[in-house]
Amino acid sequence: MGRKVVQSVFLALNMLLRVALGAFPSNVQIGGLFARSTDQENSAFRFGIYLHNTNPNISEAPFALTPHVDNLESSNSFSVTNAFCSQYSKGVYAIFGFYDKRSVNTLTSFCGALHTSFITPSFPTEGEVQFVIQLRPPLHGALLSLLTHYKWERFVYLYDTDRGYSILQVIMEAAVQNNWQVTAKSVGSITDLMEYRRIFEEMDKRQERRYLIDCELNRLNAIMDQAVNVGKNIRGYHYMLATLGFSDLVLDKFIETGVNVTGFQLVNYEDPMVQKFMQRWTKLDQREYPGTAATNLKFTAALTYDGIFVIADAFRYLRKQRIDISRRVTTGDCLANPAVPWSQGIDIERALKQVRGRGLTGNLQFDNYGRRSNYTIDVYELRPTGPRKIGYWNEYERLVTIAEIQQVNESTSAENRTIVVTTIMESPYVMLKKNHEQFGANDRYEGYCVDLAYEIAKHVGIKYKLSVVPDGKYGARDPETKIWNGMVGELVYGRADIAVAPLTITLVREEVIDFSKPFMSLGISIMIKKPQKSKPGVFSFLDPLAYEIWMCIVFAYIGVSVVLFLVSRFSPYEWHMEDNEEGRDPQNTEPPNEFGIFNSLWFSLGAFMQQGCDISPRSLSG
Repeated sequence: MGRKVVQSVFLALNMLLRVALGAFPSNVQIGGLFARSTDQENSAFRFGIYLHNTNPNISEAPFALTPHVDNLESSNSFSVTNAFCSQYSKGVYAIFGFYDKRSVNTLTSFCGALHTSFITPSFPTEGEVQFVIQLRPPLHGALLSLLTHYKWERFVYLYDTDRGYSILQVIMEAAVQNNWQVTAKSVGSITDLMEYRRIFEEMDKRQERRYLIDCELNRLNAIMDQAVNVGKNIRGYHYMLATLGFSDLVLDKFIETGVNVTGFQLVNYEDPMVQKFMQRWTKLDQREYPGTAATNLKFTAALTYDGIFVIADAFRYLRKQRIDISRRVTTGDCLANPAVPWSQGIDIERALKQVRGRGLTGNLQFDNYGRRSNYTIDVYELRPTGPRKIGYWNEYERLVTIAEIQQVNESTSAENRTIVVTTIMESPYVMLKKNHEQFGANDRYEGYCVDLAYEIAKHVGIKYKLSVVPDGKYGARDPETKIWNGMVGELVYGRADIAVAPLTITLVREEVIDFSKPFMSLGISIMIKKPQKSKPGVFSFLDPLAYEIWMCIVFAYIGVSVVLFLVSRFSPYEWHMEDNEEGRDPQNTEPPNEFGIFNSLWFSLGAFMQQGCDISPRSLSG
């Protein structure tokens, strides 16, 4: 009997604890979709989950991540649909995986219809897609900055259509604006390696020496091998490689030939966080974690590990906010028509987009459409001693070379991140200059807050970027979604570091952000224009009433007089006989009428002025 009582008390406490925590599950199930030749990414996925589940800090890992992995032999729509529906039927809360050109539309359609978030390290999608968290930063901005830096006006652009057409479109638009001569060739459908050689030979006849190659890692290595075979790895040639894993390329045959090779690197191996991870990564069992024996960590594997961090951090936030994400009903059919979206999917997507932290690939932050933002990409060149960093690129400072870094003698952090200062267009605090089109960055603005930010940065010794808040609002919290907008939202969700603006200090805002001492204190006042006395004129007596009122009085006066005149003409009582006066014609027997038109006007005027009159109407109608 006592044992049953204890069990009942334990179950009651467990139920109360689940209610207090918003019925948050103890095991968060996540899906995994991996294609062929992604052994290292699969190992990074499972290793990230293992580190989370074995974290001794209960506050960091209050729940366990349970993976459901499907390995796809083919990326056609049929196999992707089966895999996605299989994951969805298992009740996963989010899905991590890869896609290509053939499967991206299928996956994004399912995610949008069923409200299931898809976290991916694949190439960024084109357009604005919901419920897709893109871990890989876009490269088109860095490519344009590098093309401008090297002053390329004529080059060959080799691209892979499996990655989409976003970079191709940006390159072509820039070519039209800058009068570049670009020879674009698609290599996405090439399976014969000899075809790459024929392309190089054809371009050699045109005396082309500069190549921008935009392909995935495997195809990129194959193209560079053929460049060596046809002898295009000598001095005078310049290759710009649109990949985020410059250290992942096999460029041994390019080092001592004098050819110039430039690329991008997302993973900084000098970062202490990356070094600590690599120490554990290289000690893993190769049989359990394939791909860990490699000396370099692919940037896609690093993005996969960061994806687990993003998922875990998002669900920690949901648990802290006591948002109920548990499935109380059956999952349903992913192919149902119409589709039945998951009601908690929006909360999970919002939490994923609000994640901010630091991973193997640098600063982790996303915009409203799930795209990577506020990131830094290192720029590398191939030197005789091997790959060497020549600068970095971010969306605020654009391309910064090592020479520029040494000139300013900066002492920034390892992230090389510029402080983002959010503000709002409000005169006279922040305004655009009249000729702001001729300036860039912070020089476009003027005003008190602009000068204040400049003086603070000069005194502290930091670099900053003024960013006008997109929605043009100061900051308020939605009573239903509890989401902040405006400048306060930029600070709360990590899209900005400081706000310099005429922002009012309120109790609600002080709960989420810190305020400095105000630079201006205002009180509520009412101001009116001081009345000016005017000199009286000839018609000043008309001032008490408006012009329309006077006109109405005049028309009323005339109208009453005319009516009185007409009534006296029709009424027999107004006609009367008088005694013949001396000198009057006796033949004129027409009785007289006192209310002629002038007498009528005179009588109306006397009545209006409340004065007496010699005549008065005799008839009842008058």
